[in-house]
Amino acid sequence: MEEFVKEQYRQMRYSIAKDARPQVNLLIGATAVSILLWVVSWYVPLVGYVVYPLQLFATFIHEGGHVLASILTGSSVQSLTVSPDASGEVYSLGTGWFSSLFISSAGYLGTTAFGAALLAWIRFGRSSRLALYISGSLIALLTVAFGVLAPVLSLFASVTLGKLAFTVLSGIALTAALVVIAKFATVKWVNFAAAFLAVQCLLNAMFSLVQLFLITGFTTMHSDAANMAAATGLPAIVWVFLWMGLSIFLVSVGLRLYAVSRPSAVDSVFED
Repeated sequence: MEEFVKEQYRQMRYSIAKDARPQVNLLIGATAVSILLWVVSWYVPLVGYVVYPLQLFATFIHEGGHVLASILTGSSVQSLTVSPDASGEVYSLGTGWFSSLFISSAGYLGTTAFGAALLAWIRFGRSSRLALYISGSLIALLTVAFGVLAPVLSLFASVTLGKLAFTVLSGIALTAALVVIAKFATVKWVNFAAAFLAVQCLLNAMFSLVQLFLITGFTTMHSDAANMAAATGLPAIVWVFLWMGLSIFLVSVGLRLYAVSRPSAVDSVFED
């Protein structure tokens, strides 16, 4: 009897809850499409235009993590910029060692946390339309407050007009796209779009960390890991592996939330 109970417990821990299967199918579909687009874009350049806006969205979220960490540690954000190559920068005046540590870590981990939080939002039946509206509003806030006002108030001390123009244009385009999808798309496509964004943030964070590993191990390019090395004295590669471990943990938490049962009182994500 005891062995039977243990076996049932193991199955409950590692099997997908029945009420989670529609969301899991949605997640699998979004992941498959995401990976297919990424792979095909390497061989068919035109497909890259489909992936490109998603890369820009993930970059805004990454830089938003730096901005949030700067604010929480009392630092002054001078600018947020996104470049045509989908890289980004946040310039802030820090307040000390801990500030530098927290801000440098917040980009990759913030992107992963955003994706995991969006997974949890979908899994527990919250409105996918609202998720898209919130995501669009976040991009708009980052664009206006830190892509425009912050550079103006700092007298363009840390940003060029070209970078500012691209940041504003891409921020407006992403905000408009998210709002249009949230407002006019059917429930099915709104749900897919929210899951797709979550997957894109998670994949982008992991791919970016792999790229950071290559940059740190084989080049002398400046990076968040280099900032951490300068602040702590620990090799940059140590911070890359630490961020990878934390990102994997956050992803596993998000996926676990997808698989467990949710309270019956919560409405299904597939209802509008």
